[in-house]
Amino acid sequence: MMKMSIQTKTARAKLEPRREPYWERISTGVHVGYRKLESGAGTWIGRRMSEDGKYQFSSFGDALCEYNEARKGVERWADELAAGVHHDRKTVADVCRLYVENRRLEKGEATAQDAEGRFKRLVYEKPIGMVNIARLRPLDVERWRNAQLDDASPDDEESYKRAKDSVNRNLKSLKAALNYAKARLKLVSSDAGWKEVNQFPDVGSRRKGWLTAEERTRLLQAMPADLRTLAIALLHIGARPGEVASANVADFDRSAGVLTLNGKTGSRKVPLSDKAREFFATQAKDKIANAPLLTTTDAQRWTAPVWGKAFREAREIAGLLDAVLYCMRHTYISEAIAQGIDVYTVAELTGTSVAIIQSNYGAFTDNIVERLNRVSVIGENY
Repeated sequence: MMKMSIQTKTARAKLEPRREPYWERISTGVHVGYRKLESGAGTWIGRRMSEDGKYQFSSFGDALCEYNEARKGVERWADELAAGVHHDRKTVADVCRLYVENRRLEKGEATAQDAEGRFKRLVYEKPIGMVNIARLRPLDVERWRNAQLDDASPDDEESYKRAKDSVNRNLKSLKAALNYAKARLKLVSSDAGWKEVNQFPDVGSRRKGWLTAEERTRLLQAMPADLRTLAIALLHIGARPGEVASANVADFDRSAGVLTLNGKTGSRKVPLSDKAREFFATQAKDKIANAPLLTTTDAQRWTAPVWGKAFREAREIAGLLDAVLYCMRHTYISEAIAQGIDVYTVAELTGTSVAIIQSNYGAFTDNIVERLNRVSVIGENY
């Protein structure tokens, strides 16, 4: 009988459907096979002769998997069996749960909860969580990594950079769990399924962020009028661009001098300075309650792609190529702290945490010791 090739899609398409796979030898006792189904689809099978002369079998996915990929999977599976690795069909989710328990025992509850929170959001009940760790491919991990950016807009550069930074931390946790499965649980003999999937580069380091008065003026002058209005709004209240863009006229209470914003940290009411109150009153004038508070020149609500394009053009004109619209928020926070507003109030106003402010704007709180020295709670004799 003529041997049938299974190495190309064209060759596999010519195969007759049958239960017995079409086998191809890889090495002594090790074969990769392709089972052709009546539907026209197929699945890859691995076969290995064990030390007692009996065959061991394992499935390696459907016809979407190419020959070279299936062959490598079979080779890895056979090598692991030969090395005594125990294949008990642990999934990625199973491994992550075991890792969480290990962290709880060895590092404490806080570390365990951090890892568990990431896995609950991104691994448990997700496609990657259902993959047998012995069958995990770099492509699976890469797709999982990239999918976390689906809701992030590349046009909002600062937010996109922060999103990538967050993805990197999630990838680090997943790799730690997978490495635990290899080194401690001995579920696989190789980290080839995830090792080559790297973190996004150049996202952990932050830009200077804040702008000097001269830089602000230069950048505002380079902007078209509608973008300038959006930027000034951010300088007035230190909000995230998306928060201001999503605000409606009804969110502005002129009599109370308050603007209600909704963002990543939920809803918050922002008290306005007199100047900010007048600014937003001008923007709200003659508009209906559910209209956008700030709009583009053609009366449309701002979106990240629109302000991203306009801002890139403005920063090139201004010669500030590293600036992003988010710099307006950084500038507000930096100036507010430098001018004496305490970090707790600034955190509340801008919808962030004290820890983040102290981490990112510590240079502007260097006079804390001087201010503490001016606080006299007890006499000099104590």
